[in-house]
Amino acid sequence: MTYEKDPRVDDYIDALPEWQQEICQQVRDLVHAIDPEVGETIKRRVQPYFVLEGNICALLAAKDHVNVFLYDPIAPDPEGIVTGGHDNQTGRTVALHQNETINTRALGEIFRQIIANNRAGGWRKIKQERR
Repeated sequence: MTYEKDPRVDDYIDALPEWQQEICQQVRDLVHAIDPEVGETIKRRVQPYFVLEGNICALLAAKDHVNVFLYDPIAPDPEGIVTGGHDNQTGRTVALHQNETINTRALGEIFRQIIANNRAGGWRKIKQERR
């Protein structure tokens, strides 16, 4: 898969242990595969973000897992892959561990919904309209 890469995201991923590099690269490829217009950048000085008309997700490697921060608290999670932030007002997380198979179908659907929500004005606007 080819897409425009931010070399700072490459630097972040390349500095990680091999198993975390693999997870980060799989998530990176997946979010770009969902929509070819997805961009990538670094925010908060070091954290890779994937964006399209707003934040979609960010990566943060921890000691024993990689967190995928989902910047939309209203995108459905029908397969229950979200592992944290269920009561968070602005986002949730999916923790991915070494030797764990990523549920790319479910994660991809969440990305797809976040992108749709972003294009519709963002989850805040959608949530307000539902009231």
